[in-house]
Amino acid sequence: MSDINDMITIKTNNIAPEKGKLLISEPFLLDYYFKRSVVLLAEHNEEGSFGIIMNKPLDTSFNEVVKDFPEFDTNIFLGGPVKNDSLFFIHTMGDNIDNSAEIMDGLYWGGDIEQVKEMITLKLIKPSDIRFYIGYSGWGANQLAGELKRNSWVVSGMPARELLNIDPVALWKKSLNKLGDTYAYWPNFPADPASN
Repeated sequence: MSDINDMITIKTNNIAPEKGKLLISEPFLLDYYFKRSVVLLAEHNEEGSFGIIMNKPLDTSFNEVVKDFPEFDTNIFLGGPVKNDSLFFIHTMGDNIDNSAEIMDGLYWGGDIEQVKEMITLKLIKPSDIRFYIGYSGWGANQLAGELKRNSWVVSGMPARELLNIDPVALWKKSLNKLGDTYAYWPNFPADPASN
């Protein structure tokens, strides 16, 4: 029996990956972390790439996972397979959090975690301003380029506010819908082709 990937031509766009762009996984990528995932690239250069999975909230509250932190009513997300014993975060607070790095207009990576704790205690940060992740996603030099050639990902973009306001569980499908008719059929493929 031929592989289902052989029966369907996967088309990808020609948008180049760069910091602030999204990687949308093709529908047959069955990796535990990256199955039907949307990854926000926080950095992309000749040395490699890293980012976080935007659409994998965990079924547990933030304070159940993260100890030594003020009470904060938010979800925590699976960011990727690298350093999944560490906490990472993105936010919309800009220079209000020292040592933040801009990913795109209105969205920042990391910063002073002690300052974040204090701002949460003082109620200066709302859950809509910040997202926390366990682990991140990373690629060595030329690794992502190889995966793009194998059509494992489609590159796209989305403004920060829109990206953070879409229900994370619906993000993969909505990201594909924004790419037009070429990708409209992807969400219709079964999540597990073997069960079809």
